[in-house]
Amino acid sequence: MLPFHRHRFAHLVSTLALSLALAPLFGMSETAAAAEFLLPIRTPSGATIQAELADTPQKRAMGLMYRESLPENHGMLFIFGEAQPWTFWMKNTRMPLDIIWLNEHKTIVHIEANAPICTRTDNGCPQYQSNEPAMYVLELAGGRAQALKLKKGVKLQFP
Repeated sequence: MLPFHRHRFAHLVSTLALSLALAPLFGMSETAAAAEFLLPIRTPSGATIQAELADTPQKRAMGLMYRESLPENHGMLFIFGEAQPWTFWMKNTRMPLDIIWLNEHKTIVHIEANAPICTRTDNGCPQYQSNEPAMYVLELAGGRAQALKLKKGVKLQFP
């Protein structure tokens, strides 16, 4: 099974690299091309979540700010270089989100369900954090975690 994962990961990386290289030819910025790359995340029930990657400081800082909605099984996966109890907030986020922290084994360690939007203009929005270290954080539209039967202890699969 391990060679399959390596092959699939290599394919995903080469697809992203190719889309970034060809983006200017099709009138797209590299940022737009990268945003269109979706990583499939499988749940134990067999559902697939298509996740945008937030794998750079700039992408992590922007997150899902200013978005009005997300398609049903779409989200954003934040990838960090080390496991910590990462803190998130909802400033400038225009829809409730389920914030899901996963450890280095891709097992859910905490879920903040239906985190409400924050319309404050200062930096006083509530902050959400896992009590356990996380290597990944997945954001979905509010209510999707429950619909997908995601809870603490569930392991997700992605390259």
